[in-house]
Amino acid sequence: MQTAQPDEVYNLAAQSFVGVSFDQPITTGEITGLGAVNLLEAIRIVNPKIRYYQASTSEMFGEVQQIPQTEVTPFYPRSPYGVAKLYAHWMTINYRESYGIFATSGILFNHESPLRGREFVTRKITDAVAKIKLGKLDTLELGNMDAKRDWGFAKEYVEGMWCMLQVDKPDTYVLATNRTETVRDFVTLAFKAVDISIRWEGSAEDEIGIDTATGNVVVRVNPKFYRPAEVELLIGNPQKAKDDLGWEPTTSLEDLCKMMVEADLRRNQQGFSF
Repeated sequence: MQTAQPDEVYNLAAQSFVGVSFDQPITTGEITGLGAVNLLEAIRIVNPKIRYYQASTSEMFGEVQQIPQTEVTPFYPRSPYGVAKLYAHWMTINYRESYGIFATSGILFNHESPLRGREFVTRKITDAVAKIKLGKLDTLELGNMDAKRDWGFAKEYVEGMWCMLQVDKPDTYVLATNRTETVRDFVTLAFKAVDISIRWEGSAEDEIGIDTATGNVVVRVNPKFYRPAEVELLIGNPQKAKDDLGWEPTTSLEDLCKMMVEADLRRNQQGFSF
């Protein structure tokens, strides 16, 4: 911090995969939680005028206490990742109030793009759909098909982050689309992007997705992908960001899903996928 002398700091650093946080809770806490405090302390010591953005997360809401979730919804995290992020979130507020630092927290709901890592469910889905379309994979295996998420386009959310540091006063803002869909819905949209229609049969661990044209089973549920504690539903209301920042999402989930599938088709056609 002393060497770089930045005007703005955006803390996006984290062990951000919820599933891994159950296997590595200490590492997740050190990186995701204490890492934020290290940055806040550096700002306090080096230059308290530096503006700081903390990447908070909808996972802090966990077992939701209100629908939709807003900046004043009580938190109830359901994973070590969510707990670590909540610690960083409250420390950001504490440094704002204790030291007068311009420290803003953005509670971002799931934001996706073709650059999303394949360990995350949306990208796992779009990459698998591309492989199935190209004949490189037979079946996509997933966990909780009923989990509902508010998915938006990462590019627009990053623009929202920047907007948060351009206003006169630091605050907390939700960035979301105010629309929620199940994992099953996302799978259906992804296959639709490659002109494959899916028929769903069964329930829970016996649920399968069938290609209506071929009769092939292309989606199965595998219990190994279940989490010890599930977050069943997330949906955010971004009205405050719209009012204060002039921010609102414009990319539909259908367009986002198609964008990701097409990118994975290109990668797999070229013989690589990352």
